[in-house]
Amino acid sequence: MTQHFDLGGDLRINRMGFGAMRLPVSTLHGPANDRDTGLKILHRAVELGADHIDTAAFYYHQDGPAANEMIRAALSPYPSDLVIATKVGPYRGPGDSHPTGQLQAAQLRAEVERNLTELGRDHLDLVYLRPGGIEEPDEEPVGERFAVLAGLRGEGLIRHLGVSHVSPAIPGTGSPAHLEENMAAADLALTPQDLAELRT
Repeated sequence: MTQHFDLGGDLRINRMGFGAMRLPVSTLHGPANDRDTGLKILHRAVELGADHIDTAAFYYHQDGPAANEMIRAALSPYPSDLVIATKVGPYRGPGDSHPTGQLQAAQLRAEVERNLTELGRDHLDLVYLRPGGIEEPDEEPVGERFAVLAGLRGEGLIRHLGVSHVSPAIPGTGSPAHLEENMAAADLALTPQDLAELRT
């Protein structure tokens, strides 16, 4: 396996990135982490060569820091080679310690715009659709929601699309062939290189 990965064919990143989920809180129901420590961790991660960060607007502690805000505070203005990936799809209501449901297709634009605002970006490099909350997703096809994100990509708000938290139980995500069906519904296509990566 190579050290680098060509994301979407035009963004070369290291295969090992930095996940921001545990910046605000270390365990599901644990206390808030120290914000200043989190900022130092982000600086150090980039110094050590992390050139892509995975985050989400629902990564936050009710009484403490939020991952997106910490990323912006620590790293903006962002290095030109830093790729930021975020996830949309789960619903986290007021007072919830974690996502407890799933956003509908009509709610995804607002969630993408929320990530843009919190991160201080005019576009997102990579947006994953994550079906469901933290439980196993239902068997509802993801094509309609993926089509909304494809439309936002057409507007220039998203550069690349992906799927997260998938299994064979979810139509359209269990195999490259099924994924192609949902991507076709969103007027997208997988390249031979995409398919090769999915099969590894």
